[in-house]
Amino acid sequence: MSNPLHIVVCAGIVPDPLQTLEPVSGPHGPGLKNEMVLPAVLDPWAASALYEAAHLAAKHPGSKVWLVALGPKAKLQQVMMTVAQKAGFELVPVDGPIGGFPDAHSTAAVLAETISAIAGLDKTRLLLFGGWESASRGAGITLQLIGEILGITDQFQGVDRIDMRADCSFEVLERVEGGMHQESVCAGLPAVLGWATGTLAEPRNNPQTGMSNMRTILPALQKARPVALSGDSLRYVAVSLPRQQRATRVVKDMSPDEIARELVEWMGAE
Repeated sequence: MSNPLHIVVCAGIVPDPLQTLEPVSGPHGPGLKNEMVLPAVLDPWAASALYEAAHLAAKHPGSKVWLVALGPKAKLQQVMMTVAQKAGFELVPVDGPIGGFPDAHSTAAVLAETISAIAGLDKTRLLLFGGWESASRGAGITLQLIGEILGITDQFQGVDRIDMRADCSFEVLERVEGGMHQESVCAGLPAVLGWATGTLAEPRNNPQTGMSNMRTILPALQKARPVALSGDSLRYVAVSLPRQQRATRVVKDMSPDEIARELVEWMGAE
């Protein structure tokens, strides 16, 4: 018997990490220099969640994947031209700021409200996917907060694999300290899964999938709801690039213990 799943993937778009990202202070708080002209990509952590969602949905006939993405409409359209070719999904765009400085609580509130308004979403069959971390909003709590707002208390972070059972219970493999995994069993849905890198390679571009997705992506972008994220609870004193330091010495015949001791002393002096 088939148990269709409703999978919502929360994903942000971020400046291409291969670019030089320089923080600046503006009239509305901190941001990135020339942020709107920097090429953007789907957040790498969330991308893994999307690929895993599409793979899982394909194994359960009748399942559906929604991609809830927050960012400026122009940037979302640019990124979706590529992402649309890799997995099947329905885009739910939110027209808002792209930067990494907005408060995670206000971001979570907007995304939770957007998810609650998705037509046809059955929360008893819901799997809420997203990145365990983020290349933009790297607080590591946004997905957890969304789950709490939606009343989903079964949450797993650092996920690398999920195995669904016929009764909608599932086994999940989470990363824990020491390079090990913890295997857990969840009795049923709904649940929140924050993905690490997963187990899948990045899918190849499929033009047919892209054309199918773009039929719904472009109309959805035109109707994207504009939002302004509140930053009232956050105050940044200053933003700057990490300080660079280079002090090279060439030393021969040092033992591993001596090298380790010197490294510890150097780190302790920072």
